[in-house]
Parts: sequence; C-alpha cells; structure tokens
Amino acid sequence: MKSVFIHDLAYQLGDQRISIEDSAKAGRLFTDFQQFAEAGFAFHRMCSPDKNAYDLAVGAVKQIQPALNGVNSIIYATCLPLNGNIGSFSKFKESRDVKYLMDYPASHLQADFGLENAAVLGLNQQACTSMLGSLRLARALILSETDQNKILCVTADRFPEGASYEQAYNVISDGAAACVVSNEEKGYRLIATHALTNGALAQANDDETVGSYFSYTHRLLTELFEKSNLKIEDIDWIIPQNTNVNAWVILSRLLGTEFEKVYFKSIKEVGHIISSDNIVNLCKIEEDKLVKPGQKLLLFMAGFGLNWQAVILEKV
Repeated sequence: MKSVFIHDLAYQLGDQRISIEDSAKAGRLFTDFQQFAEAGFAFHRMCSPDKNAYDLAVGAVKQIQPALNGVNSIIYATCLPLNGNIGSFSKFKESRDVKYLMDYPASHLQADFGLENAAVLGLNQQACTSMLGSLRLARALILSETDQNKILCVTADRFPEGASYEQAYNVISDGAAACVVSNEEKGYRLIATHALTNGALAQANDDETVGSYFSYTHRLLTELFEKSNLKIEDIDWIIPQNTNVNAWVILSRLLGTEFEKVYFKSIKEVGHIISSDNIVNLCKIEEDKLVKPGQKLLLFMAGFGLNWQAVILEKV
C-alpha cells in the first residue's frame, strides 16, 4: 500500500480575543469561570458580527496557498450545518427560491483560489471530529483513486450571533484549519484512522456526553491500535482536542501512558476551537520543535452525534 502524508498546516481564529471572565459576565458561559480556569481555559476567540465561517476558511487557506498547486479535490468540513451555506436566508424567505440555501462555501473556495481542476466534497454531521473525518476521507481517496494525489482539507465554523460559547463544559472559539493530504513525502505519514458513532446519544445532554466520553475514547483507541498493529507505548505524543485538563489526567491512566505526552498547549489562549484543535496543537508543537523524525503522534477528537475519531501520524 502506498503512503499518504499530511503537511502544510494552518489555522485562523476569530478576530476577537475575550477572557473567560468577560464572557461569563456577558452571559456566554453557564459554568463559573473559576472552574474553567482550573480546567485550563483563560481566553477564547469570537468573530465580529461582520465575519462568517467562510472568512475564517479563507484566512487559513491563504497561509498555505503556495502548496495548493495541483490540488485534485477539496474536502470542506463544517461542524454546524448552517456554516455549510453562505447564502441569505432572508432572500430565501423573500423569493422562496432554495438556491439561497445552497450557496456552498466550498465552491467559493475553489473559485477564489483558482482550483479549477479540483472536485469539491462537503462534509458535515461529524461535529467536532470533522477535520479528522476529512483526513480519513482524503486518505481513502488517495489510496483508492489513481487520479487523486493531493487534497486540500478545510474545516471552518463560527457560532451564530447570540449563541452561548460553552458546550459540554468546554469554552468554545470560532476558528478554521486547513492542511494538505498528498502522496508527497513530507510533514507526517498518515498511518491509520478510526471512527465510532453512537447515534442513540445524538441529543445527549452535557452530563450524558461526559459520561460516555471515557468509555468510548478507550474503545476507539483500543480498536485503532488493533488496526495499526501498534500499542500505546509506540506513541510519543498525544494531540487531543482542547478539553478539560483533568479529563486527560484520567484518560492517561486509563490508556496506560504518561500525561506528559499529552500536548494541548493552546487551550489556555484559545479554548476548544470546534473542529480545529488538532491542527492548532500540531502547529504549536511544531513551533516548539518537540517532534523528532520517526516519532508517532495520536490525534483524537470527540464530538456531538455522538462521534469519536482518531488518527496516528509519523513524523517524516
């Protein structure tokens, strides 16, 4: 089997930097901000009213524009389905024409970046696991279709005006992330992917979500290691979503690994960035020059639906 790689990573955050204390005072958070501070959060990012999720996507993709030459496909993922349309609902109400509900951001991205030869795929209904789902799909396309060798993966979401910025005891940020998946040997080799969904918990409340988090994460990673013929001992770094620090203290014990291997340094500054956490933390660990060639990294994310996804990478 040929190898697939992920490289050219970038992200874009909402333009407003707000402390969790200020967001609590503004009524955007339900939980006492002191509890969030103890969980590792300090600030989060929100978009100004004139910014939409597509603006975030464009901001992320611009940073890797030189790497886009020869892209065969675009996988554009959203957590919130409403971010998969940039058309006007008021125009739909006025005209009753549903084309205003099908103004796809992925099509605009293709045109705005001159990627005329790239097929477009929209991905949703995977919640916060959307970027990892994009990597899984991109890898499958490259391995199965001979004309697919370079795919742009993008995820972009912002909460609508007036939304609370707390979900399942996490502080949320608006943001986007982008990367390239290809057969070019650079960045990280994409070793294995795995996904689980429990649709019976699609409308789980926060406590039910937390209650299922540990058991399903353990199951997901156990099955991923079986698929990849690897063990937790083979993993040098764990790059998770930005969730309560104490959750990963517990998970480290359950998985039989050291908490010191868990890297989510961005949590204090940006909170949980919907589907972009893994890419943001991967960029951060690269900036810190902590990853050595040959080291293996486990990327993990859980989301509503309920969905769990993970991938294993190896530094080239």
